[in-house]
Amino acid sequence: MSLNPYLDVSPEVAAALAAGKPVVALESTIISHGMPYPQNVETALQVESIIRDNGAVPATIAILGGRLKAGLSHNEIEYLGKKGQAVNKASRRDLAVLVARGEDGATTVTTTMIIAHMAGIQVFATGGIGGVHRGAETTMDISADLEELAQTPVMVVCAGAKSILDLGLTLEYLETHGVPVIGYGTKELPAFYTRKSGFSVDYELDSPAELAAAFHASQGMGLKGGMLVTNPIPEEYSMDHAVISAAIEQAVAMAKEQGIHGKATTPFLLATIKDLTGGDSLASNIQLVFHNARLAAQTAAELCRL
Repeated sequence: MSLNPYLDVSPEVAAALAAGKPVVALESTIISHGMPYPQNVETALQVESIIRDNGAVPATIAILGGRLKAGLSHNEIEYLGKKGQAVNKASRRDLAVLVARGEDGATTVTTTMIIAHMAGIQVFATGGIGGVHRGAETTMDISADLEELAQTPVMVVCAGAKSILDLGLTLEYLETHGVPVIGYGTKELPAFYTRKSGFSVDYELDSPAELAAAFHASQGMGLKGGMLVTNPIPEEYSMDHAVISAAIEQAVAMAKEQGIHGKATTPFLLATIKDLTGGDSLASNIQLVFHNARLAAQTAAELCRL
């Protein structure tokens, strides 16, 4: 099945979409850039398993040999995991050149949304979205994820924006672009590693059925853009706010000293925070991805009933 000459949809994902069954998209940057091998592959396969256990079909997304892929095989996930950071981190601006050159690319939130929409997948589970970086009033460092949410009709289920960002400015940017920010069972924006940020979301919804109904209404009205669902990390894996905040401040200062900028910023900060917290941040990161995968699968299943 291919709806686009550059797109390959796996047989399992194509069959599910044709039958009106729930499908959940997954990004591949978490495999290549998120953690070391073989933990990255084990985590990716476990996320897929969680989605299946909750009644949906997983569609891990990447660019392989210049082909946009919606639904990877175990061997393809293994390949990305072993290649690691040697794989291009692919945002919207990279797609055309990577495809034209026949290269590989690991998809960010932005490119996962693009390819999911091409394939007809409406729900996407990830860890956290990018946003407005600290100091963006002078650097103009704003993630392409926010612009994609404003124009691509995919529901993104995440644990909020990464707390390495300026969360207040991120919410302002989303508001300006008309992106609804939903708190799942919370009125407060989760901050990735922690459940609290001090900032309010637009709406609190309390069930997968409510999430599905809101997204269905948005699509039915022909509203442009996606919907951001923020799902707080489970209480038992939430990190102490003071500890993670101190680690983030130190990591941000180190990035500034070393001249780290652009697409290298987030991987550098996350790796530095992992080292500063003795690996606790990585453990939390993995658990929140599992948590988001469950909610995304349940929501995709409800969406198929509408």
